[in-house]
Amino acid sequence: MRYLIAAWVAPLVLFWGWYFLSLYDINFGYVMLSRPLHDLVFELYGEMLGIDPATIPGMIAKACVFDSFIVAGIWALRRRRVIAGWIRTLRERWAGQPSRPMLEGGPRLPAE
Repeated sequence: MRYLIAAWVAPLVLFWGWYFLSLYDINFGYVMLSRPLHDLVFELYGEMLGIDPATIPGMIAKACVFDSFIVAGIWALRRRRVIAGWIRTLRERWAGQPSRPMLEGGPRLPAE
């Protein structure tokens, strides 16, 4: 799971680090972080996609949020027993009575 999260976070950090450093022209002497290269990259990418270059960062942000939900879902699926136990303790604390597991035969119905 660590490798999945690392493989998800590393490109995000690299892209958004480059994006904001080059957007504000904090280049530390590197051409790669300059604002003219930033504008050129998004202009070329916009031409290749046939869209306005100003919309590309928003599209990438939406994709990052979507990917975040996918990674969170995978994490929750792998830890569902721990999360269920946590929810059970919260329910017991706030409801004041412990939740009882369902009986094997289902709920007991009154005798007829």
